Amino acid sequence: MPTGSFLVLIWCCWCGSIIIELNGNKITKAEVGAKMNIIVVDDEHLTLKNIGRTIKDALQIEPVCFVSPNEALAWAESNRVDIAFLDIEMGGMSGLELAKRLKEIQGKTNIVFVTAYSEYAMDAFTLYASGYILKPATREAIIQAVEELRYPPSRQRTAKKIRVQAFGNFEVFAGDTPLYFPRSKAKELFAYLVHKKGTSATTAELTAVLFEYDLAGNASLRKQIQTIISTMRKVLRQAGAEDAIIKRTNSLQVDAEKIDCDFYRFLQGDTEAVNAYTGEYMHCYSWADFTLGYLDDKMKKL
Repeated sequence: MPTGSFLVLIWCCWCGSIIIELNGNKITKAEVGAKMNIIVVDDEHLTLKNIGRTIKDALQIEPVCFVSPNEALAWAESNRVDIAFLDIEMGGMSGLELAKRLKEIQGKTNIVFVTAYSEYAMDAFTLYASGYILKPATREAIIQAVEELRYPPSRQRTAKKIRVQAFGNFEVFAGDTPLYFPRSKAKELFAYLVHKKGTSATTAELTAVLFEYDLAGNASLRKQIQTIISTMRKVLRQAGAEDAIIKRTNSLQVDAEKIDCDFYRFLQGDTEAVNAYTGEYMHCYSWADFTLGYLDDKMKKL
């Protein structure tokens, strides 16, 4: 745990299963907790503890709580933040300024202000806040704020079984665990399919990319490419993500909806993904170099 004013409050989740409404879809508290990262920022320790306890009671979520706005910003740099419950009047940095800076890091963070002062409501909503709660925050007010989020957490995103890192080295994760590909060409094959963004690639195309040879008339190479395909699919199957690959006669493609990929989110303008791009894209594969110019140009326009 970092030193100084950084405080993390964690509770066991033994409460019952209350149903709430989120963007028209009924989900359980346990489902909400599994789908959202919540932070709470208040420079008064007792108030911080009370708000955190109320969130836990209302939603069965373990929020990460900070007395320091700067610590909250540092945490947001490397973690997804779905909802930020922010006090407004804080020493050093106000909640309004903190909200602006959180939005710069992750544009779709839901901001809910929790304050004793109603006169800030207009300022809060000019920042596209999702909610405004007067202290003391009640269980009912927390639930209502979650029901009315400006950016409801995507069920589809959290349901994806694998996460792909295309910026920097190409890596594939099931949860936080890196997937191991026993054949490097099997990993490169999957990388190329991800690179194609869901468009199909023929076996001949894949062979040309992986080996820089023509498949025609080469029985040995044909057998080798089939072994590589089989290895890739086995790795994904063991991760419970075999359906991320669509196999047709003589062609393969990824189902882009089944994977969480920084490259895809970058193309959609996701702030977190844009911030993650540092000028490197699958840099261990030469065929990916041609995409760097496109990504750099897109960065200049964002």
